[in-house]
Amino acid sequence: MSSASLIQSLRKARVLVLHPRDRDGDELLRQLKRIGCQVDLTWPPPPSFPDGVDVVYFLLDPDHVSGMNWRSGELRATMIAIIDFENPTLLKELLDSNAHGVLVRPIRPGGVLSTLVLALSHHNYEARLLGKVAKLEETLKARREIEKATHIIMKLRGLSEGDAYEFIRRQATAKRISTAAIAISIINAQTILSELDGNGQG
Repeated sequence: MSSASLIQSLRKARVLVLHPRDRDGDELLRQLKRIGCQVDLTWPPPPSFPDGVDVVYFLLDPDHVSGMNWRSGELRATMIAIIDFENPTLLKELLDSNAHGVLVRPIRPGGVLSTLVLALSHHNYEARLLGKVAKLEETLKARREIEKATHIIMKLRGLSEGDAYEFIRRQATAKRISTAAIAISIINAQTILSELDGNGQG
C-alpha cells in the first residue's frame, strides 16, 4: 500500500477516544483530526461496546477499568490503550485488554500516526489469522463428517472405503453441492433411521 492510499484509508477511519477532556485528550483529538480521521471523544467509558467505530483509543484508568469489560470480548475494532508511563500496576490490565497498540501519557504529537498505523496493521493481521483458523476448523469438521458418512455407506452397501467415498462424491456432483453437504444428509438420515428402529423395538 502506498503512502497516499494509506493516508486515504486513515481518513475514512471512524475513531472513538475514551479519555477525559483534558490536555492529553485535546492533544490526541488534535492529532487525529490532523491525520483526517473522523473522531469523537467521550468520558466516562460506555458500559457496552459502541457500534460503528473502526478504532478505539481507551484510557486504562484504575477507576474505570471494570466498566470496560467489553475490551476482552471479540471485537471488530482496532484497540489502542492509553497508559501512564509511571503506572506499572496497570501492566496486567494492559495485557488483558486485547490492545493492538499503546500510547503513553503525556501524549505528544510524535508517535500518534505511527502507533495508529501499526495498530491497524496488527489488527488486520490478527483478523487474517483468525479467518484462516476458522477455515481450517471448518475443513476439519467437513472431513470428519465425510469420513463418518463414508463408513455408513460402507456398512449399508458393503463397499470399500474408496468406493463409498466415490459414491458420496458422485452424489455431490449430480446435485451440485459439496461432498460435506451430502455427508451431513447421510448422517442425518442414518440418525433418523436409528431412532425409528429404536422406537420400533420399543
